Amino acid sequence: MTDSKSQPDIKIFALNSNMELAEKISAAVGIPLGKSTVKKFSDDEIKISVDESIRGDEVYVIQSVSDPVNTNLMELLIMVDALRRASAGSINVVIPYYGYSRADRKARSREPITAKLIATFFQMDGVDRVVTLDLHADQIQGFFDIPVDHLRAARLLANFFESKHGAEDVVVVSPDHTGVSRARTFAELLNAPIAIIDNRSPEDANTIPESVIGDVKGKRAVVVDDLIDTGIKLEIASETLKKAGASEVFAMATHPIFSGDAVSRLKNSQIEKVIVTDSIKVSEKNQFDKLEIVSVDKLFGEAIKLIHNQQSVGKLFGR
Repeated sequence: MTDSKSQPDIKIFALNSNMELAEKISAAVGIPLGKSTVKKFSDDEIKISVDESIRGDEVYVIQSVSDPVNTNLMELLIMVDALRRASAGSINVVIPYYGYSRADRKARSREPITAKLIATFFQMDGVDRVVTLDLHADQIQGFFDIPVDHLRAARLLANFFESKHGAEDVVVVSPDHTGVSRARTFAELLNAPIAIIDNRSPEDANTIPESVIGDVKGKRAVVVDDLIDTGIKLEIASETLKKAGASEVFAMATHPIFSGDAVSRLKNSQIEKVIVTDSIKVSEKNQFDKLEIVSVDKLFGEAIKLIHNQQSVGKLFGR
């Protein structure tokens, strides 16, 4: 992997949140995963050991901060501490899904800004760089005083949709007003118009918006979002779009959180296909016929190779 003798060796380690994706990323880079051991004491305290020398190496740790969020976050922080004490040359955390990213501001008085707190934890722990994917809010990058490479899955998802389902008679739909920028990005990639559902209470399952801004009648509507949590927003969007005359409804998002009754809700909705990435591991019990998963392994693998060779990662930020 090294281009010259002056460059440090790369080591890639994976923790428990998404081992399958980590193995794919490691294969895309062209090196095996490093050896480490993660155990728990009887009271659930986490014990981690690095089982090979990493002195002076450029180390990458892959871990999504997904369910169980707090356990996975602590595993990552403890692993970084172990790497730092083992004299790693640099420590780069690869976070396909950045948990707590929705707490990026004070929406009400006396609330924390947890996304900033997590950024502070990483920096105090000795992280040198963060590589992540489709943050809930772009401004989270500003919570860090270290480099943040914010990769985008839009092109991957758009290319997958076009190759698998075609781009004819497509309209890209934002499920509410906050996602218009994201919808515009996908619309440009698919060369399609956009529409907006006038949903002013996106998490209220009892409110079905009547108004759609834009023309969806007779078209295949692709609802795009950054994540799918409870599935309520997408269920509502599909009903609204069908009432407005859409011929088919597809859902597309980067992060498949799938909490609560999300899978049941999506299975029984009017959505034809739910297209997500593998930034979060979808358990076997949460997989269903409508689900299509696009891997982000090569995207992260390319980012790691570019960073290691001190080349620009800018082309990977492209939407």
